[in-house]
Amino acid sequence: MASLNMKMKKRDNYGAEPDKKKLAMAGIRHQLLLLLRRRHRLFPLVSAFSGCLLLLLLFSFSFPPVIHHSPLGRKNQVAVESKLLVPENGGRSDRHLWSSKLSNSYYGCSNASGTFQVLDKTSQTDRYLLIATSGGLNQQRTGIIDAVVAAYILNATLVIPKLDQNSYWKDISNFEEIFDVDWFISHLSKDVKIIKELPKGEESRLIGLQSIRVPRKCTPSCYLQRVLPLLKKKHVVQLSKFDYRLANQLDTELQKLRCRVNYHAVRYTQTINKMGQILVDRMRTKAKHFVALHLRFEPDMLAFSGCYYGGGQKERLELGAMRRRWKTLHAANPDKVREHGRCPLTPEEIGLMLRGLGFGREVHLYVASGEVYGGDATLAPLRALFPNLHTKETLTSKKELAPFARFSSRMAALDFIVCDESDAFVTNNNGNMARILAGRSRRYMGHKVTIRPNAKKLHKIFTNRHNMTWDEFSTKVRKYQTGFMGEPDEMKAGEGEFHENPTSCICGKKKANEQLKEDEHDSWPWEYSDIGNVPMATRSGLDHQSEVDHQN
Repeated sequence: MASLNMKMKKRDNYGAEPDKKKLAMAGIRHQLLLLLRRRHRLFPLVSAFSGCLLLLLLFSFSFPPVIHHSPLGRKNQVAVESKLLVPENGGRSDRHLWSSKLSNSYYGCSNASGTFQVLDKTSQTDRYLLIATSGGLNQQRTGIIDAVVAAYILNATLVIPKLDQNSYWKDISNFEEIFDVDWFISHLSKDVKIIKELPKGEESRLIGLQSIRVPRKCTPSCYLQRVLPLLKKKHVVQLSKFDYRLANQLDTELQKLRCRVNYHAVRYTQTINKMGQILVDRMRTKAKHFVALHLRFEPDMLAFSGCYYGGGQKERLELGAMRRRWKTLHAANPDKVREHGRCPLTPEEIGLMLRGLGFGREVHLYVASGEVYGGDATLAPLRALFPNLHTKETLTSKKELAPFARFSSRMAALDFIVCDESDAFVTNNNGNMARILAGRSRRYMGHKVTIRPNAKKLHKIFTNRHNMTWDEFSTKVRKYQTGFMGEPDEMKAGEGEFHENPTSCICGKKKANEQLKEDEHDSWPWEYSDIGNVPMATRSGLDHQSEVDHQN
C-alpha cells in the first residue's frame, strides 16, 4: 500500500501526470486481492465493500461537476474546471524543428552594381554629418545603418555616431566600446567617408550648433530638401534622436548599401565577440541543438504596452506610474490590446507555444533578457516546461561576466551573439533585436528557424486552454503558427521593416526552385527568381570577396 500511495501523489501539471482513473482501479484491484487471501471473511467484507462503492456512486451523482461562467460573461457559456496537462515530449510535430528545407538555397548578395557611384567620384570634404542615436542597443543599430545611407545621400563625411547614454538603460558606453570602429570605417571606405571625430580646424563649428530632427521614414528627397541646404550653409549638421529616420522603401542600390553596413560593417569588438563565442560553445556542449528566446518582459516594456498580466493592484500602480512617463500615451484598454495581439507573451505562454510546436521538455533553452518583471516567480512556469534553461549569468562565473555586467549594451551584445548562433530563435515580442536577427542570421545568412508568435490568434487558445485537451491545444498552436516560422514565403518584398526583411539583398540558388517542385508538402506562391524585386539576371553573381564575407 505504501508504494501505491506514493504513485498516487500528484505531479506538476507540466510533467507527465499519472492517469487518475487507472490508479483508482489499481487500488480497487489491490483491495480485492487482499479480500481473496482472507477467504474466511470473504463474503462479509465483499458485501461491505460493495455497499461503500454504491454509496460513493450515489454521492457523486448527487453533486454535479464544478462549473464556472465564462469570463466574457456570455449566456450559456460554461466550462468544466480543469488543468492543461502537458506531456513530457511536447506532442507530435509535422515539421522540422531545427532547420528549414531551403536554408541553404539562398545567400546574401549586397555588392554594389556598376551604376553605384563610389566615394572617390562624389566625396565632399566640407560637409560633416553628426548623428545622435536613440534607444537601446539594437534600436541604435538601426540608426547607425541609416546614418551611413543618409551621409551617402547628402554626399557628406560621416562622423562616428554617438550612442544614446540617456535612455532607460543609462549605458555610458561609446561606439568604439561596443563596435569595431576601425573595421567599420575601412569596410565602408568605398561607399562613405567616415571619421572618428571632427578635424581640429572644424571643431569651432560646434559652438552654438543646434541639432535638428528629420521626420520618421524621411525619403532621400526629404533629406535633400530639409538637410542639404543647411549642410551647405553651416558645413556641420547634427541629426538627433536618429532611429527609423530613413524611409523603408529605397531604390535597390541604397538598400544594398544598408545591407553592407548591417551585415558586414557593423560588428562587435574582439572582447565582446570572444565572450559571446564562449557562451555559444558552452551551450553546444550541453546539446547539439538549442533554442534561443529573446524575452522582452522588462517593467518599462510592459508599462509601455498598456497590458495587464494579473498582478492585481500592485501591478496596476507600478506599471501605471511608469506609463505616465510617456506623455503622448493615452489610457489603454488591456483586454482590447491583448485581443489585437499587441501584448508581449508571458514566459509561460511562450513555453506552452514551444511545447505545442513539438519542442520537448529535454530541449535546452537560452533566455536573452533584461530585468524580468516579477523575477523568478514570473520565470517559474517557463522553467517547469523547460528545466534546461540557461542565461549568460548561469553559463559564466561572476568574474567572467564582470567586464560586461555594468553595461546593458554589452550584455545585450552577448545575448545577440548567442541568439544569432542558435538553431531556433523565438521572441515574445517583435522588437528591434528580433527584427534585426530575423533579417541577418535568419534570412540574409540562410533561412534558419525563426518563430514569431501569432499573438492575436494564440490569445484565444491561451485564455481558453483549461477547457481543452493537450492534443486540441497543440493542434491549434501548430495551425495558428503556420506562416510565422521563418520560411521564405512568409513575408513579401517590401513587407515589414527592411532590417527584418532585406529582400533586395537576398539571392536564390537554382536548386531552390528544383526543391520547391519536388516537395509535395510545401507550396510557395513565388519562384526563386522573384526574390528581391530584381530579375536574377541583374544580380547573378557574387564576387570572391563577398562570398568570403558571407561565410564569415
